Amino acid sequence: MCHYCGCREIPLIKEFIAEHERVTDAAGDAVRALERGDAGAARVLVDTMAAELAAHWKGEEDGLFAVMRDDPANPEYGPYIDALVAEHRELAALLPALDLTDPGDVRRFVAAADELHRHIAKEEDGLFPASLTALSGDDWDASMAAWRAAHPA
Repeated sequence: MCHYCGCREIPLIKEFIAEHERVTDAAGDAVRALERGDAGAARVLVDTMAAELAAHWKGEEDGLFAVMRDDPANPEYGPYIDALVAEHRELAALLPALDLTDPGDVRRFVAAADELHRHIAKEEDGLFPASLTALSGDDWDASMAAWRAAHPA
């Protein structure tokens, strides 16, 4: 993980990273539960992941992603963000559909957990540092408001 640009000190980015950590912790715990044959515990963890990710993605997509996608000075952000959103949708469809007693679905989940780490790296090592120079104060305010709306509690 990158630690040199300072984006991790931005309150919104800190929130996104904390969410990433909770989700990857749950994913790792689910993989370990599956390795010991506890599909029930894994299902609870996968459902926890899905709930955390739903709010996380809404906050990202309605806020930071939206303002960066629409940045006329950086048109390359649009396709990059579109690919991230597509990955969100794929994982959102996969998690609730998994039968964690089925070895094929267990393999799909383990692969998805691995892919999630790569996805997070695209955000934390690519998009988040870029946001430091791309966003204005108003953009940060809009992004934070979207995150708050996605996390009403």
